[in-house]
Amino acid sequence: MAKDKSSKNENKKENQVSLPPSGFKVVMREITHDKVAMTAFSIIVLILIFTFIGSMFLSGKNVTEVNIANAYYGWGEAGHLLGTDDGGRDVLQELIVGGRNSILIGISVTVVCEVVGLVVGLVTGYYGGVVDAIIMRIVDFIQILPMMPIIIVLTTTIPNYNAVTLVWLISMFGWTGTARYYRSFVLSQRGRDYVLASKTSGSSDLKIMFKEVLPNISSMIIIDVVLTVAGNIGIETSLSFLGYGLPPTTPSLGTLIGFANDPVNVTTRPWLWLPATILLLLISLSINYVGRALQRAGDARQREN
Repeated sequence: MAKDKSSKNENKKENQVSLPPSGFKVVMREITHDKVAMTAFSIIVLILIFTFIGSMFLSGKNVTEVNIANAYYGWGEAGHLLGTDDGGRDVLQELIVGGRNSILIGISVTVVCEVVGLVVGLVTGYYGGVVDAIIMRIVDFIQILPMMPIIIVLTTTIPNYNAVTLVWLISMFGWTGTARYYRSFVLSQRGRDYVLASKTSGSSDLKIMFKEVLPNISSMIIIDVVLTVAGNIGIETSLSFLGYGLPPTTPSLGTLIGFANDPVNVTTRPWLWLPATILLLLISLSINYVGRALQRAGDARQREN
């Protein structure tokens, strides 16, 4: 009996050792071993604290209140750490609120695009055939449309234009690339043994798509979400830079960077546009490095599974 118990314990230990690490452990191991990714992640956390928590201590009216008498104060003058703009508004306060608004727009657009794109990608990749051909032709048509000119025209014609409207306008075009991205992974999964076994056992298509296929592409979803946020922040900033993004009364990184359109501001008033430019670069580069680390983690998980 003692020998039987000892042999069972050894078998249990062998089984425990042979089990592959969980996806979370693989991701954390890859990220913690990458010093650049850890630094980038720390920068993202600091930026989120700076913008979201910092904006809690600011009043929206005070940030956008115009006081011409305080216009164009330089670095640290009259108690303004980053100076003031042409309307006497504190640039530091605009940077905090503008950064928060740009990040919120990027996250909101990403959520809409990911939900729509994921559902469309699952349906087209799982069913294939006629369903895939019809939906993909619609996706192709939307992708060839000039997104920026159309959004610019719509922002000038839509009444009561606001941030919510901008989110839907960008999402109207952004979901197509996400749908095509997920479709490619679902196409590679639908012929796997676990999908065929679920079909044989009588599982519904919805159950197979959302409970069988979806968990197997979860690592790809995380990677796409992270990288898409950075891209959508860039789109919003570009539109605001051109004057067709957020309304003029709503601070944005793009509106601050837009001060660089004036050569006088570029040469003599760098405090107007330089802090927002640096913040945007830090956001974009940090998200990109974290996204690359997540991609390596996803590849490592697939190798170990």
